Amino acid sequence: MNGFLGEFMGTMILIILGTGCGASVNLKKNYGHASNWLFITIAWGMAVSFGVYVAASLGSQGHLNPAVTLALAAFRKFPAGQVVPYLAGQFLGAFVGAAVVALHFYPQFKATKADEGNCVGIFTTGPAIKNNLFNFLSEMIATFVFIFCLINLGDFTQGLKPLIVGLLIMVVGQALGGTTGFALNPARDFAPRLAYSILPIPNKGAANWSYAWVPILGPICGGLLAVFLKTLI
Repeated sequence: MNGFLGEFMGTMILIILGTGCGASVNLKKNYGHASNWLFITIAWGMAVSFGVYVAASLGSQGHLNPAVTLALAAFRKFPAGQVVPYLAGQFLGAFVGAAVVALHFYPQFKATKADEGNCVGIFTTGPAIKNNLFNFLSEMIATFVFIFCLINLGDFTQGLKPLIVGLLIMVVGQALGGTTGFALNPARDFAPRLAYSILPIPNKGAANWSYAWVPILGPICGGLLAVFLKTLI
């Protein structure tokens, strides 16, 4: 259960901080409204760092990401018996984190209509230019770079390494994330999208489910490619 609990709490913190940034930027009557891409990438990087710290302190390996868990398990670098608890913790933690953000910003959601910024992009990713093939490739490439660098850090839960992981997220977002919003993580995208769909958030827009497969399959393929290359090397 340590794996489940660590992944649940770590992913919950990741999503609270990351999507909280999205709400601050997009919703009206908020001091962070209309902040820039640099603000967003820094916030997401630090969200991952502190999520890893929380997860590690509770006994998990701090994956917080099905693309990491599945890729490591596929090449026998992570116990197969831990895959389901880790994935359950990640998806459930992401959903609860999104629900906390929906509650925290409820007055701002109520003050912001769908065409004014009350959109699923607060919680999830979407393409700057919609092209499913290139959007998929963007997510795959960005996740490949992220996970290939990540697995070369060794145990990334120790000492200052979670902060290094946050810096890695930031630079991936700044370099490669402007095309799709850099999901890099199926749980980070799917569970908050589901939360936005089913929770009673006032004035909300569409959840854009037709795009949802891209930030799920793209990161998984990128993660598998990264660990495969590392194994070959």
